[in-house]
Amino acid sequence: MIKHLHFLVMPVVALAILAPGSPGADDKVGPDAKDVRKVRDKAVAFLRTRQAENGGFAPEVAGPGVTALVVAALIRNGVPDDDPIVKKGLAYLTKSVKKDGGIYDEKLANYVTCVGIMAFAEANKGGKYDSVLKNATAFIKKLQHDDPAGKALSLGGLGYDAKSRPDMSNTQYFIDALIAAGVSRDDPAIQNALKFVSRCQNQPGEFNDQPFAKKAKDDDVGGFVYVPDPDDKRHSTGDGGLRSVGAMTYGGLKSFLYAGVKKDDPRVKGAVAWIRRHYTLDENPGMGQSGLFYYYHTFAKAMSALGEDQFEDSKGKKHDWRKDLFEALDKRQNKDGSFSNAKDKGFGENVPDLATAFALLALSYTKK
Repeated sequence: MIKHLHFLVMPVVALAILAPGSPGADDKVGPDAKDVRKVRDKAVAFLRTRQAENGGFAPEVAGPGVTALVVAALIRNGVPDDDPIVKKGLAYLTKSVKKDGGIYDEKLANYVTCVGIMAFAEANKGGKYDSVLKNATAFIKKLQHDDPAGKALSLGGLGYDAKSRPDMSNTQYFIDALIAAGVSRDDPAIQNALKFVSRCQNQPGEFNDQPFAKKAKDDDVGGFVYVPDPDDKRHSTGDGGLRSVGAMTYGGLKSFLYAGVKKDDPRVKGAVAWIRRHYTLDENPGMGQSGLFYYYHTFAKAMSALGEDQFEDSKGKKHDWRKDLFEALDKRQNKDGSFSNAKDKGFGENVPDLATAFALLALSYTKK
């Protein structure tokens, strides 16, 4: 973070006996397309007013990072890559590509390159950016923490740059970027990243032997921590354990599914169980309003990957998560079409360019 179905045809008789409101009684899921377009068009119109002459967006936040998120969000929401706002954004990003393959300015090399990869992957019609993607993925692989013996806690993880402590946020973006660029899920870089991701889960056992996981409180079991470090004062439970947080848990679930971990794997089942207990769009669980739009984006990608149109929480209530997400976004859109998070603490979402990009990315997953 700053401090991604087919239906079986049923016989008419079978459809007739389904109870009203039950899964399958109405194949329509998600919000009305007209409502989505209204929110989308207002947000896109706002972003058109925010682009600098050089094509960038809010470079003071993360160099070319916000621009990459905006470009990816615009393309995912149907803005063509020859539209001036996208065309100028891509040109700006292209100028940010370094000789080492990275896409960054002076800091946050991993984070910014990862979101840059996602933007170029969205725009890669006809293989136009194949070489950029190849070089960028090679660059971020070099930032991945390694340990020949395979025992270091940091193995497979990534931080903001080569010298930073690995964290769950940067590592899940790394997996997102590699998958978006077409890297095989069997690639050693992805499989090693999964080792770090597994060590961020509050679930002791075969995949996580860390003491903090063994001290996880019942309500935290299955969820994910930001960093697997019991000295992390921000998320400490005070007894050697660490608090699970929403965005990281959805990021962990998404990482597992993207990398081919099966749904019956105990890690996936644990994450889903935590989400069933903490399902909400009112806040980023464990973080309140901080990182809320980042949470919405990660929530959307994870739920889409999970593939359940109606998600049942631990109380047995079924949620049309696409509609829930849309409603959460709709009520938070400002009159000028932007999104912003005045209550955000340190993640940059008080900058409307960033919050609006995350909101549009999330919005793109509300369409089935």
